Amino acid sequence: MLRTQLTLPRRVYPYRVLGMALGALAIATVLLELQAGTLLWALCVFTGVVWPQLAHLLAQRSASPFAAEQRNLIADSALAALWVPLLHFNLLPAVLLLALPAADKVNTDIPGLYRRTLLPTCVAILAGGLATGFAFAPSSSTAVVLACMPMLLIHTLAVSHGRRRLVAKVLRKNQELDLLSRTDMLTGLRSRDHWEREVARTLHEVHAGASPAVLVMIDIDGFKQANDRYGHIAGDALLRAVAALLQETLRPGDIGGRYGGDEFAVVCPATGLTEAAATAEAFRAAVETIRLPQAPDLSHSVSIGIASARPNHARIEDWVNAADAALYEAKRSGRNRMVLART
Repeated sequence: MLRTQLTLPRRVYPYRVLGMALGALAIATVLLELQAGTLLWALCVFTGVVWPQLAHLLAQRSASPFAAEQRNLIADSALAALWVPLLHFNLLPAVLLLALPAADKVNTDIPGLYRRTLLPTCVAILAGGLATGFAFAPSSSTAVVLACMPMLLIHTLAVSHGRRRLVAKVLRKNQELDLLSRTDMLTGLRSRDHWEREVARTLHEVHAGASPAVLVMIDIDGFKQANDRYGHIAGDALLRAVAALLQETLRPGDIGGRYGGDEFAVVCPATGLTEAAATAEAFRAAVETIRLPQAPDLSHSVSIGIASARPNHARIEDWVNAADAALYEAKRSGRNRMVLART
């Protein structure tokens, strides 16, 4: 939100320059037909050339560019509305001068901005009408219609392009948020929620008789002591190092995630117990090679519990409990080892 507020003047500036210049072209065509005087021509030049630069300068020099730009946007509508009676209510320019600025206010997505433009717009129309005696000549000649076409077409295309870019940006942000929700930011592995959704599908396939699957639960030995002795920086470094090794060890199709704290979990779909155990043993041996600059005198190891999916594993929790029981047995048996769940 803060970034949007700071960049609003820069984002609005090119659209104001384009919109005001195109509006001035239509205004000038009507002024030619009305044989207008010098004052109206000067106002036309101010509208199409001077005002966009002045508005940008005012916003840049303001202590609150966001608030200043909102005032400029309201002034845009008032200035455009002033021309409606000054052009004797020439129909097509009048409609465009009122409709396009109103659409711009809606497109800014600034709450309440459109409502705040209504009173200044009405005052501007009244002031212009009093200046001209409310002269009324609504017919639009072919020349005026042609002069209005760029304002109608180019401005509309420019605004549509801006909205398309905004939508694309929102989609990218949504994708990033989705990735964040699926990824554990410290380790780069799947988050627990996302991992469990993947595992639920695997377990369903097992129950459908499609293929076997194996669950591997991993716990870092002595993590709390390392964390307490060397601090959280060393603890985080150890988690990242173990996760990196795990990602290197995983085979295509394996589903690895951070289960919580210093515990990791891997599901190996379409895999038998012997093959999964060999992969887990290779990972366990690789963890012994980890050496961290943050804790150079510490050696590291993991305990592993492995369980094949069984028909009585109705829920993920049943499968996890079976692998956890094997993991705790590995812990009780001296750590740094792998234990298979009892069938």
